[in-house]
Amino acid sequence: MENAATKLPHKLILDERNRLNLTGATEVIHFDDESVELNTSLGTLLIQGEQLKLKCLSLDDGALVIQGHITAISYEEPKQRRGFFR
Repeated sequence: MENAATKLPHKLILDERNRLNLTGATEVIHFDDESVELNTSLGTLLIQGEQLKLKCLSLDDGALVIQGHITAISYEEPKQRRGFFR
């Protein structure tokens, strides 16, 4: 059975480093004025900057808008589980 989160389309649109429109958000993990960490349909996304504000959030359709001075956008690689002897 597929997870519903994997079905959400994921797209980032960065406008002048001051506004980020994002689709595919499934959960906001952390938010403050310097960073936003969230789960998306394609993995964990970290957005860093200054004076960040969530302007629009709709987890029903996965839409998110962040305003402020955006300095970095990065995805965290999923951690692979290892066996006991690895």
